[in-house]
Amino acid sequence: MHIREMLADAERTGNPSFSFEYFPPKTAQGVQNLYERMDRMYNFGPKFIDITWGAGGRIAELTCEMVVQAQTYLGLETCMHLTCTDMGEEKVNDALRKAYKAGCTNILALRGDPPREKEKWEATEGGFRYARDLVAHIRNNYGNHFDIGVAGYPEGCDDNKDEELLLDHLKEKVDKGASFIVTQMFYDVDNFLRWVDKVRARGIDIPILPGIMPIATYASFIRRANHMNCKIPQAWLDALEPVKNDDVAVREVGKILVAEMCRKILAHGGIPHLHFYTMNLAQATRMVLEELDWMPSATRPLKQALPWKQSLGLGRREEDVRPIFWRNRNKSYVARTQDWDEFPNGRWGDSRSPAFGELDAYGIGLTGTNEQNRKKWGEPQSVKDIANLFTRYLNKEIEYLPWSEAPLASEAELIKDDLLDLNTRGLITVNSQPAVNGVKSTHPIHGWGPSNGYVYQKAYLELLVSPDIFPDLQRRIHDHPDLTYYAVTKSGTLKTNAPSEGPNAVTWGVFPGKEIVQPTIVESISFLAWKDEAFRLGVDWARCYEADSPSRNVVQSIMDTWYLVNIVNNDFHQPRTIFEVLKGLEVADLEKAPAQAPQTNGVEHATTNGAHPPTNGVEASTMPQ
Repeated sequence: MHIREMLADAERTGNPSFSFEYFPPKTAQGVQNLYERMDRMYNFGPKFIDITWGAGGRIAELTCEMVVQAQTYLGLETCMHLTCTDMGEEKVNDALRKAYKAGCTNILALRGDPPREKEKWEATEGGFRYARDLVAHIRNNYGNHFDIGVAGYPEGCDDNKDEELLLDHLKEKVDKGASFIVTQMFYDVDNFLRWVDKVRARGIDIPILPGIMPIATYASFIRRANHMNCKIPQAWLDALEPVKNDDVAVREVGKILVAEMCRKILAHGGIPHLHFYTMNLAQATRMVLEELDWMPSATRPLKQALPWKQSLGLGRREEDVRPIFWRNRNKSYVARTQDWDEFPNGRWGDSRSPAFGELDAYGIGLTGTNEQNRKKWGEPQSVKDIANLFTRYLNKEIEYLPWSEAPLASEAELIKDDLLDLNTRGLITVNSQPAVNGVKSTHPIHGWGPSNGYVYQKAYLELLVSPDIFPDLQRRIHDHPDLTYYAVTKSGTLKTNAPSEGPNAVTWGVFPGKEIVQPTIVESISFLAWKDEAFRLGVDWARCYEADSPSRNVVQSIMDTWYLVNIVNNDFHQPRTIFEVLKGLEVADLEKAPAQAPQTNGVEHATTNGAHPPTNGVEASTMPQ
């Protein structure tokens, strides 16, 4: 989506919007930490992010890699910086090709700063001298595919303080095809608003995005302002100087000062969007957004087009169906399907062709070092210890599990007590969703899709089940006509009572003027692909511990002998049926480590059951009651 379209939407609705800037870290661990932070800050609700350009070598390549990650795996609309510094035309074209392949549709075209070893900026041989030339090159080669932004300088730039000349240059960039302006950081809001009026007087009418730098510490505030030759109002210095040695107090004072500046900008009119320079940190930016009351909340939820986070990679924007199994493993799902030629492409219902590539080809095993994972999840000695870990996750005492790269979803609160009860009895819950019977698409927890619609969900539960109690579980499900299930061990074959291999929609929506949308499914082929990944993650976790240690043995034995089971209640009017069917089912001795799997060369034989087909199919035509 083009940035100008996002800004037009903010202007039309009167709802201010914002965006974040990040820069490539210097270390591999820093990059991984930033991806995790970007994913968390997605939930702040930015309209887009941008990634700064690291001129030359590996850092330049990292910018392109980060754009791919943000677009494809994190689902963040991303603007890529691109500079003329150290960039010949061939390198520029290579960067643009990578941005295009990543699904990126926005570029911030800059001349760039001179390399550190040079005092004065010089054009690279065969490259571009001015940002206007880069703008023209992008526009000539890619037409309107990219929205092109350029820099604005309310207080001048390093090598030019002539405001009139800089405005001439800005007009030239706009005339060459620029469609929005992002300004350098500033704190003198009166000067900024004066500059905006002069820009408009020059006939430049494209959107202006003010660059906002939150205040994290006094030292960094002063350092950055000095580096950018940015004027600090005396009132700001008077407010911050008395608390400059107290970082907490500086952030508290700083958020009020910056938020007040933001309000003044918005009150001036004509600017509905703010661009935050995060410096790869979350806290100071979050505090300003909270002060402005812009963070998503129960009354102002984060709007979603679908009940899962969409990938914005090339060719994936129209993707509208996914299996529920990867609900908490979004990045893994995108990686394992990245070579598909279209989405959803029908593979889930076709047992003749594999839905996913080789497991090892995607590097989707457990992340983190052995030491880090032991620190996160402790040293379990029994099934009870494993269950306690899952109850801690449900109580939000820990953020992640080996099978979940995301914190617990808000909707789980509806069934939290039931999930806690199951884990207490040794039924390890991996994934779930509550039943939903026609709530509005604007609902703060369950809502998704266009306004004025209604959404539905079948109750779903996925869990690890001991072989000692699996026969009883299987019998109970078979005795209930509305429940369908799939179950499999690590080395076994599928057991199910589903009437066909085809997909069973477990989430759907009804919207005015549209066909029924069925974005989340359960079916056999993708479950078998997920089964391989799920057991792989458990084995990876076991290997975080020393060989023959109690912790390795307990985790490994569960992986070797237990069933991975998913259950769907096809009657979405009955939200508690699954939990009632599982009532009283319990692992006999939770304090005892499970027995090791027998060493055999055989494979468990399939016992596919066809009893009790569900009373409905997808129920896609069901309207709210």
